[in-house]
Amino acid sequence: MSEKRTYDTRFFVEYFYSDDADFRRKLKEDLRRATNRVVSALTVHEIYRINSEKEEREVANLRAETIHRDLDIADVDYETAIRSAELRSKYKIPMADSVIAATAQIHGCPLVSDDPHFQIIEGLKTRWYPKHQI
Repeated sequence: MSEKRTYDTRFFVEYFYSDDADFRRKLKEDLRRATNRVVSALTVHEIYRINSEKEEREVANLRAETIHRDLDIADVDYETAIRSAELRSKYKIPMADSVIAATAQIHGCPLVSDDPHFQIIEGLKTRWYPKHQI
């Protein structure tokens, strides 16, 4: 059975910057287990910005290219734009989060994130690995 997942920006922030090595290993294991990995183009935008602010530009480029190579990048097409606008209006969440949530819904898979914005969205499945349970 294929394990399909959409990954949020916060997943990659923890993946790249968590001080907890055991937690990072758990996140890497999640990526390895997923056979169909999706990430919104807006997540790529956010993680590139974060990486370029915390590291050198070369690191940001390398990480963005790795995400591009290893995950399916979902563009913001018409369906995503409309669904994300509906989610943003209904739940009063930031635009990027509404696009990421819409991406997960359209692809019919859970969103890997600990962002509380996603917990309030009806019909959106989320998953996370609490640090204290590792």
